[in-house]
This record gives sequence, C-alpha cells and structure tokens, in this order.
Amino acid sequence: MSSQEFVFKQFTILQDKCAMKVGTDAVLLGSWVTTSSAKTILDIGTGTGIIALMLAQKSNAVVDAIDIDNNAYLQAIQNISNCKWKNRINVHHTSIQQFSTSCDHKYDLIVSNPPYFVDSSKAIEESRTNARHTDQLPFDDLLNGVLNLLDTDGKFYVILPTKESQGFREMAEKQNLFLTKLTRVITRTDKPEKRLLMKFEFIKKEVEEDSIVIENEGRHCYTDEYIELTKDYYLGF
Repeated sequence: MSSQEFVFKQFTILQDKCAMKVGTDAVLLGSWVTTSSAKTILDIGTGTGIIALMLAQKSNAVVDAIDIDNNAYLQAIQNISNCKWKNRINVHHTSIQQFSTSCDHKYDLIVSNPPYFVDSSKAIEESRTNARHTDQLPFDDLLNGVLNLLDTDGKFYVILPTKESQGFREMAEKQNLFLTKLTRVITRTDKPEKRLLMKFEFIKKEVEEDSIVIENEGRHCYTDEYIELTKDYYLGF
C-alpha cells in the first residue's frame, strides 16, 4: 500500500494532495459517532473526506462536507467520486464561518475533527499549519457555526486533546450546548489519556462517561475494544 493512499474495507483514501493524512483521531471519531436516524450530516473540516465517507457508510443520510483548504477540497472530491455513496455526499469549498450564514437548513448531526493547536510552533507548510492550528477556525467560530446549523434535537460530535477539551466544553455550555457523552482515549494502559471524544446536545443531563484503550503493551497490538469499535473500517480487523 502506498503512503499516498489508505485502503479501508469499503473505500480508499487518496491523500497525496492533503496536508493532513489519515490518522487515528479521524478513524476514532468516525467510528464512535452514532448516526441512528440522522437524515442530514455536516462534516466540518473534512480534509481527505474520511469522516464523511465513514458516516455515509454507516447511514442513509445526505452528507455535506466542507473545507476551506483548496487542496483538501480537491482531495475530498476525488475520494468521494470513487465511492459507492457519492450521490449522497456533497463537498463544499468554504469555511464554516461562510457556510453557516448561507446554509438554509439545519442538520441532525454535525461532526468535526478540528484544528486545535493554539500556542505550539507552526509547520512551515501553510496548508498543514491551517489544518493543525486554530487560526482559521477558532473554537468560538466553530461553536457559532454549530449553534447556527444544528437542529434542536441534533447532536454534535468532536474529538480534541484533553487540555483543549475543557475550555471547549465551557464555551459550549455557556451557549447552552451541553456535553452528554464522553469517551477518554488512552493510547496504552501505561499512558495518560490523550484525546476526548465528546457528544454535545441542546439538553442538559448526566454525562455518560467511559474510556477506550487503543493498544496493549506492543506497538500495533490492538485491544479488543479498539478492534470492535473500528472493525467495520480497518482491513486488518
């Protein structure tokens, strides 16, 4: 398999044009999201289109995928044009700031694997910087977009590092968008949690919490729970 492509069970991701390649965060989020009866889905910052494709695979929904980066937009178009659900996925070259003011309908489900670095050093390549840092998608802009576009009964799913997630949760709950489910992501049992998978809704209730460990002691020795979560996508599971 070339490093420029990543083959899943039902689709292939080409990633030669895209600054951010297929990573564990995207696969975790796409696998973790429950699409249930969602008829409309929005993927904010789609990149290669991986999460849009994962959600199309597990649902019958119409999926809109947006990205501000032109190379990412072109890559997502390429990947989606080669999949069996291409008639249900629409890719838009735009920012959430622009899209949220022009879109004329609400979504049952919104998902985002957003840029999250604020203070760390930036990559030299501009497109990689935009994909990793919050300069062009500050958390408040992301939240405002979600607030404008999420249906009253809708769900918003996001993955963030532990440090950034607390501030994001506080910002969301000030806008009456409440955390209702939280999964702590641990790479190995001897490591601290690395990411938080979070679901938000416009209702306040007790947060459902759990955790998932990705690997056992050896590298690429995956836990049963991680295999179970991702088995519909990864070829080796």
